[in-house]
Amino acid sequence: MFTSENITTPFTENSYDTPENFPRSVWEYLTLGTRASFYLRNFYVFYDSGKSCRANDFSGQKQADNSVKNFRIVESCGGKIHLRGLDNLSRFPGPAIIIGNHMSLLETALMHAFIRPRREFCFVIKRSLLDIPYFGDIMRYLGCIPVDRANPRDDFRTVMEEGKKRAAEGKTIVIFPQATRSEVFDPAQFNTIGVKLARHAGVPVIPMALRTDFLANGRLVKDLGPIRRRNPVYFEFGEPIMEISPSGKAEHAHIVEFIRGRVSAWGGKVAEPHGGSAVKETAL
Repeated sequence: MFTSENITTPFTENSYDTPENFPRSVWEYLTLGTRASFYLRNFYVFYDSGKSCRANDFSGQKQADNSVKNFRIVESCGGKIHLRGLDNLSRFPGPAIIIGNHMSLLETALMHAFIRPRREFCFVIKRSLLDIPYFGDIMRYLGCIPVDRANPRDDFRTVMEEGKKRAAEGKTIVIFPQATRSEVFDPAQFNTIGVKLARHAGVPVIPMALRTDFLANGRLVKDLGPIRRRNPVYFEFGEPIMEISPSGKAEHAHIVEFIRGRVSAWGGKVAEPHGGSAVKETAL
């Protein structure tokens, strides 16, 4: 059985906004304002976390502390982070399925800072991520559920079986139902596996909308994209959906609309309906 720890972080309220006068890091000046300012420090945090996992010494508090370090790295690079609806993570005891859109690797770097004090959780991930040094050690330690993305039926079976096991042990599961991370939220690419897992495991759903294109995807190396300091970072958690209907269609539609509305309001990119290729970008 997974145990709950008394974990503390600065993010105890329902919302958070980076202060306007948050100081820039000296690394910004040493690296002449390049993306190296972010990546050098961020990679060190991943290294430290992975090393702790290899030593079997990665407590919930250290998970949260290292995530807070990543949080502060973003802010010290000029990024503004906005959190909303954190109280919705604590409205009921027991596990849940958190379902959200997926934009960048920034999500896994930041989420322990504000979710881990409230819930122990893991991710559904691409199996190939387990091969990345240190990052793979973290994912294994957290009990993440790997899928191959080669055979949809096999992946579905894995998520249902392993997800139900994690939930039975008391662990919340974060799932991104898109085929891959993307700066554009396209409802047509947002499948129903999350609500199906929630129904199968008999647990509630917590909708999550995010905008993390502060860290862009790279053209040559996807994981080493540019840093867009002017793009704010947003996370918002919706009201929990306590029960899933037999089809799950209404709940899925509610989650999609929650994410669509938030991403659009934040100035993010949302694909046009009816499968069109055009992208609508709303300015704040």
